Amino acid sequence: MSHLSVPTMVESQPLPPSLSLWTMLRLGLFQASLGVMSILTLGVLNRVMIDELRLPALLVAGAIAMHQFVAPVRVWFGQLSDTRPLWGLHRSGYIWLGSATFCLVASLAVRLVWPLAASFEQSGWGGNTWLYAIALGLTFALYGVAISASSTPFAALLVDVTDERTRPKLVSIVWSMLMVGIVIGGITTGILLKSVGAESSLPEIQGSLQQLFTVVPLLVFGTILLATVGVERRYSGFAERSQSRDREDSITLGRALRVLTASRQTGFFFGFLAVLTFSLFLQEAILEPYAGQVFGFSVGQSSQLNAYWGFGTLIGTAVTGFLVVPKLGKERTAQVGCGLSALCFCLIIAAGWGPWPSLLRSAIVLFGLGAGIATSGSIILMLDFTLAETAGTFIGAWGLAQALSRAVATVSGGAIFDLGKLGLSAEALAAGGAALFPAYALVFAVQALGMLVAIACLSRVNVQEFRQDSRVRLSDVLAAELD
Repeated sequence: MSHLSVPTMVESQPLPPSLSLWTMLRLGLFQASLGVMSILTLGVLNRVMIDELRLPALLVAGAIAMHQFVAPVRVWFGQLSDTRPLWGLHRSGYIWLGSATFCLVASLAVRLVWPLAASFEQSGWGGNTWLYAIALGLTFALYGVAISASSTPFAALLVDVTDERTRPKLVSIVWSMLMVGIVIGGITTGILLKSVGAESSLPEIQGSLQQLFTVVPLLVFGTILLATVGVERRYSGFAERSQSRDREDSITLGRALRVLTASRQTGFFFGFLAVLTFSLFLQEAILEPYAGQVFGFSVGQSSQLNAYWGFGTLIGTAVTGFLVVPKLGKERTAQVGCGLSALCFCLIIAAGWGPWPSLLRSAIVLFGLGAGIATSGSIILMLDFTLAETAGTFIGAWGLAQALSRAVATVSGGAIFDLGKLGLSAEALAAGGAALFPAYALVFAVQALGMLVAIACLSRVNVQEFRQDSRVRLSDVLAAELD
């Protein structure tokens, strides 16, 4: 059958009004809320379980990592938001339901920690420890499902409410607010946990944590409502841009996946996102130990590197959509960010030769800047690599690439470091400290190489070819439904 064309009646539909700066900032509150929640789970709860409760790091990391390993559900939730509106809305209903769920689950997770710690202290891995550990892992898996249920439709909403002209600015604002949320989360937890000190008893810590995990999720959910209520109804162009808006149930998950895989460009872009994310986060587990062992930084000094990185990332993210993309274009912007990041990894290695702490700090700031530019450029491209009818499905696939690549990167960083230690002498291994520099340098060298591979992958990406191939396949899918 011949391919369906976009009906004339769709072309004559007036587009929704453009987003104001205030509305962009409102939408950014959603990402800020996710930043706050990441501080609660990956920061506060992670630290308490390992340090105060003396739970094995492997148990803690395994339980918390479950929220990343459920990433494949992103594709399903994205497709649901394309085809099954909740309360008459394609995106907002899923955002609210998912947000309410992850806020509730976070409050429940902290209450599982104490019986787990008590069981481990009494009987080690015997008794009920395994049951509590499995329950905590499943709780974090549910937390990850809820995050996917809200964040994937939210990213699809950004596609619905923007065009190619306004999208770069919105991405810069929204993802800059993620860093703002992390800062706010740190300040908020510091205030609410001010009474908890080194001499605090476990019951005091338990009471303060449960208060924290009750108050903050409530504030987060209220903030998400403030960020999203009314935006989709007023600004979404989903109906006007969609060929199948009157036939929503026709595009099933299977058919959406056929559209997703119609173009070779999908594979190129998926590969680019996977390599970029892997290369950005490979050092996540070894950067602070590198600063401690090679440079002699204290725990406080090495922790401050996160602030340097965050500052650079915030600047890079904020300026990309307003200044860099309009001058360089999206693909070129992402390539520049990758190239700058590769250079920074070389500077991080060079800093260890001295060692030169000042060079390390400067390199970390520049790395944050490069990472912010590369991430913003790739997110803007990611939103372009969608079709209106299947935007949620595509966003889910891109989110899957990023989540799994980050999980693999965290594990691989430690594995590559251990591989680098195999080439060291027994004396160097025994000495530790600066003698381990070659093993650390290997990790950063792999990251630099990964960034160059990401640039090569991006050189093969073509948005126009993707849209043409995917639009043809979508027309075939809709035509088949009419037979």
